[in-house]
Amino acid sequence: MEFYEVIEKRRTIRDFTGEPVGRETIQRILDAGLKAPTNDHMRDWHFAVIDDPALIQNLIKKIPKKVSEKRVDFIMKVWRLQDECQKKMYADAIPKQYQMLLNAGCLVIPLFKQKKNLLQPKNLSDLNGFASIWCCIENIFLAATAEGCGCTLRIPLGDEKDHVKSILDFPGDYEMPCYIAVGKPAKDGAYYEQNICDVQERIHLNKW
Repeated sequence: MEFYEVIEKRRTIRDFTGEPVGRETIQRILDAGLKAPTNDHMRDWHFAVIDDPALIQNLIKKIPKKVSEKRVDFIMKVWRLQDECQKKMYADAIPKQYQMLLNAGCLVIPLFKQKKNLLQPKNLSDLNGFASIWCCIENIFLAATAEGCGCTLRIPLGDEKDHVKSILDFPGDYEMPCYIAVGKPAKDGAYYEQNICDVQERIHLNKW
């Protein structure tokens, strides 16, 4: 698939067929992640790959299995969402957080070494490792698209990260930024167009 075609076709997938993703395919996808720019040139990133359905179920058991429509409405009111496109997307996404991870072909837990307190940075440089792992994650999403797979992610909430760490036993100086679900997109899966931006309106040449 040509590069700009991959860019155009990449989208967040929350409805998967449940069929497994081959380990060689996952290896290629994660190798693309390792090609991303990194803050210290060390690429001190690791990936826990989970394709055992029982283990996936155990890893995500802290995530609510169901979210009522009333709860979704409450969340969106708290967030003060106004854009109709955005509201439709969240109305679909919030209730699917558990199922989208459960039904994926596999889960990937990206891990990066964080030397300082991520939630209490003294300056922006303290967040360099966090910024770099998201470059890696974007490469993963694009590579998955090129492989005919789809991806979605969830930021861990509450004690989810501690629960995942207790099972996977990754070192204490590594941080988990998100869960990544990789799988074959369901043909009847929901899709919501994002707002279309005119690049010429977003470029400010030499000054704002």
